[in-house]
Amino acid sequence: MTTTPGSEADGSKAARVDPTPEHFRRLHPLTPLLRGWGFLALAIGIGGQDALRSGEMGRFGLTVLAFAVVGMIVGLLSWWFTRYGFDGDALRIDSGMLNRRSRRVRLDRLQAVDINRPLAGRLLGVSELRLEVAGGGKAEAPLQYLAVDDAVRLRAELLARAAGIDADTPEAPERVVHQVPLDRLVWSTVLSGAFVTGVVFILGIGVAFLFFRDSQVTVGVLSSMLPGVIAIGAALWGQLGRNFAFVLAESPDGYRIRKGLLDTQHQTVPPGRVQGVAMRQPLLWRGKGWVRLDVDVAGYSGESSDDSQRTSTLLPVATYEEAAEVLRHVLPGSDPLSVPLTHAPRPARWLRPFGWKRLAYGVDGQVVVVREGVLYRNLTAVPHAKTQSVRIVQGPLQRRLGLASVHVDTTPGPVDAVIAHRRPAEARVIAEEQAERARLARKTDVPEQWMARYRQQSAPRPDGHADGDGPPAASSERDQE
Repeated sequence: MTTTPGSEADGSKAARVDPTPEHFRRLHPLTPLLRGWGFLALAIGIGGQDALRSGEMGRFGLTVLAFAVVGMIVGLLSWWFTRYGFDGDALRIDSGMLNRRSRRVRLDRLQAVDINRPLAGRLLGVSELRLEVAGGGKAEAPLQYLAVDDAVRLRAELLARAAGIDADTPEAPERVVHQVPLDRLVWSTVLSGAFVTGVVFILGIGVAFLFFRDSQVTVGVLSSMLPGVIAIGAALWGQLGRNFAFVLAESPDGYRIRKGLLDTQHQTVPPGRVQGVAMRQPLLWRGKGWVRLDVDVAGYSGESSDDSQRTSTLLPVATYEEAAEVLRHVLPGSDPLSVPLTHAPRPARWLRPFGWKRLAYGVDGQVVVVREGVLYRNLTAVPHAKTQSVRIVQGPLQRRLGLASVHVDTTPGPVDAVIAHRRPAEARVIAEEQAERARLARKTDVPEQWMARYRQQSAPRPDGHADGDGPPAASSERDQE
């Protein structure tokens, strides 16, 4: 407990638990306005229903006004009592008016730093800073909202402190690894399963209406088209809207992703935080030779499925060669596409009649690779050091066929490495060997303060040579290119 002096007139002393330091800062002054939108939406929803029933629009206006005032007051109080700043090796955020809460985000657990700019925030010149930490069920202590320049500076300072270098170090330069052309992004959306399904559904309903034209069923026909319209809208927003102007860049503080049409997002994933990568190829993309790359990053796993899809995309669409280059950047020291693979035994055909020949897995010194899928092809790579657990699963049909599957678990997310349908003896060997590889790999995994190690390795020895092998693999590849 820390005690602060009170009024000297009566000689009393006021005590507070862990008071907020004076150097801490508040959020952007426009934060109450942005946070008040939720109350306004609630007012419109409740007041609108009441107005439709009673026909009194005056009451509706008063309801909206009352909720707007309450929202602004609550937002203003929340803004006034929320302050943030660095406290030792953690970012501390104090909040709460009646119930005071102090959250500390350990920088050595930092997995990613995102800057999000919703449409309203872009119009007002503010951003949201989101911190993803290992083991977090959701974004840890998001800072809503900061001025754009303040968000960029704070992100650079967070990454510098987490990397073990001077906190005043300016934002590291970057090299663009890949940009997604707009025409390719549009065509990949048109060739997506959801978009094609929606179009076929609408065309089918339209053709049926032409043959069975009846004015009484017009409303029913139009309403029956709604699922197709929703599917098309979801495809357009999920692929085109979210990934508009997609840029993947590489810098000493990690991999940077910028994307978004209405709501823009800037992600930064520090080195060594990628838990697994999956290369996926839908059936309709095969003729173009396009694939998609998804990643697991600790901290993103606990978000909703909608947010997880938004934050787990490493490349929304790319050629096979472009994706292979990015894979080698993200998984330095390994080429997952060149790893020799062993195939599943013939009894697996009873459980995967159309795809058992594509069931295969392989390992090298850095990753375990799993391949599967016929219509929708998948190739998954998980670094040994990121293996959380290895388990053997055997269902009732597998027991009758003498088969078992090995699950190589990482943090929850879109990347799922399952070595399916192996002989039980082979499955036990795979599990034991993978557990040993993971144990050995963790001993040499990237440390928490990665740039501190790099500087130690690069420090000159008395003989004039650098001590160590130089910068991390991603940086050395950039210099060679």
